[in-house]
Amino acid sequence: MKTWLIAMLPISALLLIVPGALSAFEGLPRCTSVDPDTAKTGDTVNVTCENVDKTSVADLYLTDGKVDTKVDVMEQTADKIKFQVPRIKPGRYHIAFLTANKASIVEQPVVLTVE
Repeated sequence: MKTWLIAMLPISALLLIVPGALSAFEGLPRCTSVDPDTAKTGDTVNVTCENVDKTSVADLYLTDGKVDTKVDVMEQTADKIKFQVPRIKPGRYHIAFLTANKASIVEQPVVLTVE
């Protein structure tokens, strides 16, 4: 009986820790698509997301991994951001968010190709 209790202790602790760790990721901004995925300077782009209202996201950037270029947001709701492509050199750019508390920039897996 004592052995069974000792064996179950780590499993019980894990069951308590994992939900808490997973909930840390809830509420983080997350993008699922960019439309269109190829654009030119001045074009309007729609980004489909989760948790991107103004209480979660302060600023939007296009990043090539070296340079982060801030973009002007035209519309922002909890599940969508609409912006105009700034004057930047052609290339592949990831969407990145500055969190509302300005503590971190969260780079997204979606890519916008600028021609």
